[in-house]
Amino acid sequence: MHTVLDCRGLACPQPVIRAKELLDSMAQGSVEVLVDNEAAQSNLARFGKSQGCAVTIRASGDTRHITLSKDTSAKDAGAVPAPEEYRCDLPTTGIVMVIPAETMGRGDDALGRVLMRAYVKTIKNLNPLPEKIFFYNGGVKITATESDLIAPLQDLAAQGVEIYSCGTCLDFFNLKDSLLVGQVTNMFEIMDAMAQATTVVSPY
Repeated sequence: MHTVLDCRGLACPQPVIRAKELLDSMAQGSVEVLVDNEAAQSNLARFGKSQGCAVTIRASGDTRHITLSKDTSAKDAGAVPAPEEYRCDLPTTGIVMVIPAETMGRGDDALGRVLMRAYVKTIKNLNPLPEKIFFYNGGVKITATESDLIAPLQDLAAQGVEIYSCGTCLDFFNLKDSLLVGQVTNMFEIMDAMAQATTVVSPY
């Protein structure tokens, strides 16, 4: 079974949500998702791999074709797939950190920026380190603007901390092509990660 899903023009996380619904409804087969932006392509590819799907990508003009192929033959004969096998599992346990602004706390913004710089630079001292850090709203300015915070975040990434920035937020601030660390994500993945984390930490 091969299904083509046209998600061109749809904002994240709709392409991922629609692909998930189709994959959940089929025992095996493939879903070819058509999108028209790099953020959706990246999110779909990562989502497909999290489902155990084979992922292929090709471009045709401005359209990207992301095919997610689901094959249950590798599973034990007669085994019934558990629903969680088809979830977009980001963290399983542990700490997820969310940073929704470029300032910390409420009050004076100049002070808030000083506090945020100290906050980001102090993350490396946590034990255990967070598994994921999500930047959204004004927080994406931290990951997409040259500053002394990029190097500490790159060091965290090198230690295995996964760093994500909201694609819709990057677009809003015209920072889509300016991301300096981590990768683009969407609201579905942010919500899913927060729902599954044992601890959610935010400086705001």
